[in-house]
Amino acid sequence: MKTNSAVLAVLAAVSVAATLPAQVKERPIPRLVKKDGRYALMVEGAPYLMLGAQVHNSSAWPAMLPKVWPAMECLHVNTVEAPVYWEQFEPRQGQYDHTAIDALLAGARQHHVRLVLLWFGTWKNGSQHYMPEWMKLAPERYPHLIDKNGHPADSPSPFAAASLEADKTAFTAFMRYLKAADPERTVIMVQVENEPGTWGPVRDYSPAAQKLFDAPVPADVLTAMQVKPASSTANWQEAFGPEAEVCFHAWAVAKYVGQVAAAGKAVYPLPLYANSQLRDPVPPGAPGTYESGGPTDNVIPIWKVMAPALDLVAPDIYMDNAAAYLKVLELYHRDDNALFVPETGGGPGLARFFFSALGLQAIGFSPFGMDYTNPRNTPETLAPWALNYKLIGPMQREIARLNFEGKLQAVAEKKGEVSRTLEFGAWNAMVSYGAVRNGRAEGNAEPTGRILVAQLKDNQFLVAGFHARVDFRPADAGKFRQFLKVEEGVYENGVFKFLRIWNGDETDWGLNFGAEPVVLRVSLATY
Repeated sequence: MKTNSAVLAVLAAVSVAATLPAQVKERPIPRLVKKDGRYALMVEGAPYLMLGAQVHNSSAWPAMLPKVWPAMECLHVNTVEAPVYWEQFEPRQGQYDHTAIDALLAGARQHHVRLVLLWFGTWKNGSQHYMPEWMKLAPERYPHLIDKNGHPADSPSPFAAASLEADKTAFTAFMRYLKAADPERTVIMVQVENEPGTWGPVRDYSPAAQKLFDAPVPADVLTAMQVKPASSTANWQEAFGPEAEVCFHAWAVAKYVGQVAAAGKAVYPLPLYANSQLRDPVPPGAPGTYESGGPTDNVIPIWKVMAPALDLVAPDIYMDNAAAYLKVLELYHRDDNALFVPETGGGPGLARFFFSALGLQAIGFSPFGMDYTNPRNTPETLAPWALNYKLIGPMQREIARLNFEGKLQAVAEKKGEVSRTLEFGAWNAMVSYGAVRNGRAEGNAEPTGRILVAQLKDNQFLVAGFHARVDFRPADAGKFRQFLKVEEGVYENGVFKFLRIWNGDETDWGLNFGAEPVVLRVSLATY
């Protein structure tokens, strides 16, 4: 007599829970909260800022982890993003292997970091390459998407019912095991699929898909996209015109991913998200020039209505152009969506955009492929990222709280923009970059400047950053600024620890920040 696989999964989870050390106390489940239009990821009851790094795609195997943890220590991360591979987790249908998950949990706890786990399930970068072998060998049961010419593409069909049920079952088993094995809440968030969608064909052209494409658009999709077609029975082409196929595919993929997410969340309600390959933001990319189906900026409302179990959708940003990068941050910083950058290029020139994301109340940030399985990664190449996290890490809880309360602003230098003004009511923080000649800032040779300013009290500010200068001016032009006290210090256990007072040369021409992490508490007055 065969034992039902779901029963086996429950028994396994119960067994794991029964063997947990008695001294491990179950902690609150992390959650995403919104207040006054701002978001916070609550971990152990307080806002948490993810200072993250994502490992390479094949670096989460237990044998590879010794090359992961030293790089994470070098980077000063507090959160590691690592994949869970469906092909490893369910090598035979209904039989689950927890080895890789256990190794990640043990390593993260040993190195005192949190985890964001990435479910490489039906989709990984638009393809089905992480499906188990028993699925890959049965394409008639777990079909590929069909292109315009009637050929199977290297992408799964979002209308494959058997694939959906298999993914839901596996993801639920994964979440159930995680709930039992992690009462410490080492894992604070889970990504459902990875860059879902399709490269090449814009959508599925199978007969079943075509029938749905020619059918009326669901009313909730029209409402979400604020589209009012001439007829209530308008099909996708009639309702969306040139964007019809990408909207249709986004609906299909989001509906699929939403069901997988809902199944897992029903057993363990950790925050869940989906990530997206991007279309060009300026000017917007045309259909066929980007991965179709995922939560690109033009179809976020479809994803919101079709996948409500997801707490947010997030951009994977691999753009060197500052204007494009900042535009993406703006597009995903929405009233209905917390900003989180789960992947970005690891080049040194992109490190400054961590501050840009902070300035838009980001809950986390994570460059990709930062472990030592890649010989190009060295302490020297990781240094620009490590500096960010070395500066923010000791005060990440305070930074997260101040940002959630709307008291923090942060900026990064752009080529050609040598100064910025940050307004804080009665005070303006004047930020400039590079050398000053004839009373005018000239900018750094490379745009590496980055600064955050947070208001602690009416006349007191926290200031930190690199390669920039900060001064304050009263908003009332008839008054003049004086520094009452400029204290350099460090944060320990959430408390500012005084080191020394700046004065004279350190303050006469503003507050200068160089290549080393510096935190200042600045008290102001007027005369």
